[in-house]
Amino acid sequence: MNILAIGAHPDDIEIGCGGALIKYKNQGHDIYVLIMTKGDLGGPAKVREMEQMKSAEILGVEKVFWGRYSDTNIRLDKDLIIAIEDILNQVNPDFIFVNYFDDTHQDHRILAKGAISATRYIRNVLFYEVPTTQNIIPNVFIDIDKVLEKKITCLKAHASQMDKTNIKDLNILDIVRSSAIFRGIQGRVKHAEGFVSLRLFINI
Repeated sequence: MNILAIGAHPDDIEIGCGGALIKYKNQGHDIYVLIMTKGDLGGPAKVREMEQMKSAEILGVEKVFWGRYSDTNIRLDKDLIIAIEDILNQVNPDFIFVNYFDDTHQDHRILAKGAISATRYIRNVLFYEVPTTQNIIPNVFIDIDKVLEKKITCLKAHASQMDKTNIKDLNILDIVRSSAIFRGIQGRVKHAEGFVSLRLFINI
């Protein structure tokens, strides 16, 4: 299969669905990522791009696509939908992961809403969570116990973002490990990622 993960900023994808992508890659599927901004308000764009490319190499991504938006300036309009559709036409994805639509960061909210329209003909679309996500109740879980440490390695590639949690003495790796445990408990495994399905096609 072709798997496409879409994120508003560098590191969104690794936080939200890095474990799932690693498992898909290990099973021989092709992984593609689309990052709509270079996260330039979270650090120099060149640094964040370099960090993303390093993480993508660890993940074994086939190709990294970049959007043309600046950080905090994604707009919900026809241009956003067309920009996503253009990548869909290039990748022909069987499965899509994207930011959840209820989030305190406007880029995450708007990207999710644009993706709902752009992916209207895609069978499998899952929303993932990041630390700014709110009011999410996952209905799909993926066991990431055996790949959690590789997910952590991917996140370490985003070195400039490690301590940007606005919570004293808590870094992004702490949050990701805690989330993996909590979603694992909900999914009845040790470590998991949780998702909300827009559509999930089960072919029996």
